[in-house]
Amino acid sequence: MDSISFGAFLSPLHPLGEDPALSLWRDLELAEWLDRLGYEELWVGEHHSAGWGTVGSPELFIATAAERTRHIRLGTGVVSLPYHHPFMVASRAVQLDHLTHGRFALGVGAGSIPSDMHFLGIDPADTRRRTAQSLAVIHRLLTSEEPVTERTDWFELRDARLQLRPRSAAGLPLAVSSAVSPFGMRLAGQYGAAPLSFGVPPRPGSSIDDLAAQWRHAEESAAEHGRTIDRADWRVALSVHVSESREQALDEVVDGWMRYRNAYWALLGTPPAHSRAEARKVLEELIDRRSTVIGSVDECVEAVRDVQKATGGFGRLLVTVMDWADREAMKRSFELFARFVAPRFNGALNGVTASYGWVREQALAHHAAEQARARNAGR
Repeated sequence: MDSISFGAFLSPLHPLGEDPALSLWRDLELAEWLDRLGYEELWVGEHHSAGWGTVGSPELFIATAAERTRHIRLGTGVVSLPYHHPFMVASRAVQLDHLTHGRFALGVGAGSIPSDMHFLGIDPADTRRRTAQSLAVIHRLLTSEEPVTERTDWFELRDARLQLRPRSAAGLPLAVSSAVSPFGMRLAGQYGAAPLSFGVPPRPGSSIDDLAAQWRHAEESAAEHGRTIDRADWRVALSVHVSESREQALDEVVDGWMRYRNAYWALLGTPPAHSRAEARKVLEELIDRRSTVIGSVDECVEAVRDVQKATGGFGRLLVTVMDWADREAMKRSFELFARFVAPRFNGALNGVTASYGWVREQALAHHAAEQARARNAGR
């Protein structure tokens, strides 16, 4: 597929040292900026520990952001299903569907932070089972008016049905997250939901091929369950930074990227970078492997095309919000991407390019005719 649309993914992760309340307000300000720039979606994550991620309820953030924006669709990226009763997840989702006038999408997943699970007394080995059980109930609540009675070892419903129904007859948009294992992609295929892939992990040996292999799991699962799944609904989240050149872009992000790697990703097992030079070298390798997209406008266009080709095609690229550059450089990156990278993929330039080409042909033809008449008159 040739056309791609664009959105953003806000984990959100912010380095320690800044007032967390002000970080929340800055994220809301960014949502307004993305809306003005024409980004089509913003997905917001859920975190409860480790200090960097302080949005405990993406639904509350989205409700606030919806009042500040006009067009951008807002999704949970994601609600960690093992942490919540499925009826409450479905009920809150439908309420947001109405409050946002249909701009809400429910993204769900298993959770990824072991300390969050520890706080809640959840064995990490149980998260996938709980996610599958929860999603089965949520899907029934959202798509059927029949009462749901279900009992597991961690939740129970008795004759449960939603008072509010999804705003649209087409239902509430549903997405399932996927990272490394095939679990999320298979679950998305099972329900015909949109896969939401969190790009390529920042670890040695990872590459865009890891991402490309995921789609096959979604297709196979959809076929097994009698459903269809469309690449146009596949969201891929990648970190992106656009500047005047690759050199300048690297200068703007390398210190912040090293801080992410050493202070946050190291908690999840990623080896630290021991110097700025080492960090820059690793970051350049990730760029070359298309695990991240950093550089000039033309370099970023080329990188997105490479990712598009390597994956076999996807419908929407989500630019991951990273606090790895200063505020103005980050906002400028989003602006450069919206102005000069996205139009090369979403068809925005087709009309003006065709008009320019036609007028140029007419002008050249007129100029050639004038020259011919001048030559004839001189004979």
